Amino acid sequence: MKPLMLVSELEDYTISLANGVAAHVPVVLVVPRRRYDRLAAEFRPEVDLRLMDWPRHSGLSNPRFLVDLTRLIRNERLSVIHMLSNTTLWLNAAMPFWRGVPLVTTVHDVELHPGDVETATLPRWATDLAARQSDDIIVHGESLRDLAAARFKKRPERIHVLPHPAIVRYAESARRAGLARRPGSRPFTLLLFGRIFAYKGLTDLIRAEALLGGRLRDLRIVIAGRGDDPWAHRDLMGDPTRYETHSGFIEDDDVARLFLDADAVALPYVEASQSGVLNLAAAFGRPVIATDVGELGATVATHDLGLIVPPGDPGRLAAAIADLAGRPDLAARLGANALAWASGPNAPVAVGAKTVALYREIVGRMTASRRPAFPAAALTDEGDARPRHEANRW
Repeated sequence: MKPLMLVSELEDYTISLANGVAAHVPVVLVVPRRRYDRLAAEFRPEVDLRLMDWPRHSGLSNPRFLVDLTRLIRNERLSVIHMLSNTTLWLNAAMPFWRGVPLVTTVHDVELHPGDVETATLPRWATDLAARQSDDIIVHGESLRDLAAARFKKRPERIHVLPHPAIVRYAESARRAGLARRPGSRPFTLLLFGRIFAYKGLTDLIRAEALLGGRLRDLRIVIAGRGDDPWAHRDLMGDPTRYETHSGFIEDDDVARLFLDADAVALPYVEASQSGVLNLAAAFGRPVIATDVGELGATVATHDLGLIVPPGDPGRLAAAIADLAGRPDLAARLGANALAWASGPNAPVAVGAKTVALYREIVGRMTASRRPAFPAAALTDEGDARPRHEANRW
């Protein structure tokens, strides 16, 4: 078994999944040099990291890059190709040349998040086409299976559910560095972290803080990440002195410090499929207050990771914040559950085992159908790509 993983972004997810899979089988990972060069030490030795000069979407060197990538795929004698996202425009042009090796794509978000201006820069047809050209699709929850089957015109048995693995690298780095929670009495600290776009429920959190009024005097709300400016909603805040903001890219050490100092993590999303932030919070043993959207509510409820409130309901959100802040025993129990989940059934090595099992299932199905292997002549000696004539992420 020799999988190839391809992805152009999603560093935290990629590190967790590649390391988890590499605990069971060797992995070839092809990623952009500009994003991953500084992260090379984060990967297990069993990950064969290939840093390529991956062009941007508008780069004129994309055709040359696709030829080089296709040659790499031909030479590696791969068992399966796994695209860890369906958001790389130009890979659509190369995928027809990879037939003969099972192609799996992980689709993290079946539908575009409201206000997600970064993903919206890609044409929707391109992300859909990547999924439709794939033999199989992975999503992160049962509620997404039917949505993906309908959107990408796939049979349900070709849609597979695998969890998003825990993001453990920041917590592991903090332990190695001897970082710990700052001692002393502090206000109850609630962290909103990540891409702060409309779907993240920033205004609902601010309205909840205003509704708390004097019920929770010792409260600090930390908002950290790139995206919308929290201070644009200052008029909605009950007490602006409760807020601490960190705008833009957050360095690794600062990520660890933010989660170490948080008492709980807010996931007040208006819409979501799943949440990488949930998987990061769990690795630090932090409980969450989450809305019941996408897979969030089911995941939090199943593993007892935090409190669940309806989306778009600042009143219920305020009550949950007050409840968790006033019951340290409850917060401690939920945090312990989160850490047990992140280090047990949702640990990268556990999700990696499930992923390898899926690879074997897909390869076995292809072998049973006697589909021919990746053709050695997919490229000419001069390196020009040309399609084969056989019949026939996220």
